[in-house]
Amino acid sequence: MSIVIFWFALACGQTTGNLTFEVATVKPPAPLVPGVRGGMHGGPGTSDPGQITWNMPTLRVLLTTAYAVKNFQLIGPAWLDTEHYDIAAKVPLGATKEQVNVMFQNLLKERFGVVVHHESREFQVDELAPAKGGSKLKETTLDPTAPPAVEAGPRKLDKDGTPQMNGPGMTMMVQGGPNGPVGHMVAKAQPMSVLADMLGNQLSHPVLDKTGLTGKYDFTVEFTPNLPGGAASEGDASDPGSSLAAAIQQQLGLRLAPGKAKIDVIVVDKAERVPTEN
Repeated sequence: MSIVIFWFALACGQTTGNLTFEVATVKPPAPLVPGVRGGMHGGPGTSDPGQITWNMPTLRVLLTTAYAVKNFQLIGPAWLDTEHYDIAAKVPLGATKEQVNVMFQNLLKERFGVVVHHESREFQVDELAPAKGGSKLKETTLDPTAPPAVEAGPRKLDKDGTPQMNGPGMTMMVQGGPNGPVGHMVAKAQPMSVLADMLGNQLSHPVLDKTGLTGKYDFTVEFTPNLPGGAASEGDASDPGSSLAAAIQQQLGLRLAPGKAKIDVIVVDKAERVPTEN
């Protein structure tokens, strides 16, 4: 799994090396207001593409977002997980998500003195492949090029608690149930690479797409989150309410098999806890 950094040029003629936000501020986090969500709001692909407001991210979250890598692909000091910041940035007109990631890379270099390098390291991985009997997936009937699903207010749910989606995309939700928490994974018009990425996030280790499936698919998976055993265990693949790995096998006809692979990682050589002034 290699890290791909996209190189683009804005209409004004900027190159990737000097892609920057028009204005950006970084400051200590303000206390969260009750009822107001933290996280990143705005930016390309949202209803406010020209302004990004990001409350309470750690430097690890900033780095993994900027370099488009998973947590296990970022190697650095422990304090990357403990220091929080508030960021507000004005995005140049027409910028893409990939360009914004490069802007964050440059912001981190300028304000936090971040220096990184790439290495290839061997990881224990899971390989996503068709189970015995083959995949149960069916290709989407949606137009994969249609605008992605957009949330307007709280996510709407079906009667069984499954999140509703009105366009291409993928979401996961965990809710309380009579017998404990229940997870729902819902995808519309998504390739297997997106499923592999989602599984890697949930299982906290790399999942590689070895399905050989090249289409885009709609699917729903119901599972019990955070059960011991994980992807490398056998689990009870006949129980749709079992672990995520077993539910994927029973409901989608895909299995997770343990393996090893060399994966590109980002190593943080230098970073300052306190950013330079705005």
